[in-house]
Amino acid sequence: PRSTLFPYTTLFRSQKKMLKNHYSKPILGFCAYSGTGKTTLLTQLIPILRNRGIQVGVIKHAHHNFEMDREGKDSFRFRQAGATEVMLASSRRWVLLHENSEEADPDPEELHQRMNLGHLDLVLVEGFKHHMLPKIEIHRPSLGRDMMHPGIPGIIALASDETPSDNLVIPWLDLNHPEKIAEFIIEWMK
Repeated sequence: PRSTLFPYTTLFRSQKKMLKNHYSKPILGFCAYSGTGKTTLLTQLIPILRNRGIQVGVIKHAHHNFEMDREGKDSFRFRQAGATEVMLASSRRWVLLHENSEEADPDPEELHQRMNLGHLDLVLVEGFKHHMLPKIEIHRPSLGRDMMHPGIPGIIALASDETPSDNLVIPWLDLNHPEKIAEFIIEWMK
């Protein structure tokens, strides 16, 4: 049977080829204004994709001087002493804290390469809207903000809670149906 996304299959493949040609694993961004629901959508999509057998990694853009660590912890003291990298590890998980010497945001491609890609099928990126990577824009007209498309590079689809005007040249995805957005992502990965 044909995919419900069949009319867009050619579009997906040409955009994927154009935007993914140098990534070793599919990388798909999500961009939106703050408070639009990027994290909410990603936390809905991840279990759907995992249930389809897709191992997902996530890169999240954080603003400026965020802290995962807290004063008094050994890892915090190591960083305060000047360590460029500190790894915390247990039997359940590990995390690597890296201090950037530059003020500029890191490139998502560089971060992508730091992930253990041998265990992942797909990397989702929250933020980094101005970087050239394929992305889905999340738009809620009720918030009174304009769409980012077509002004932001790499937007391949629009996920919105309202049907857009007829002149949209990229696929529209219903934000209220994350399983359909997951189908779009799976088709895009092919």
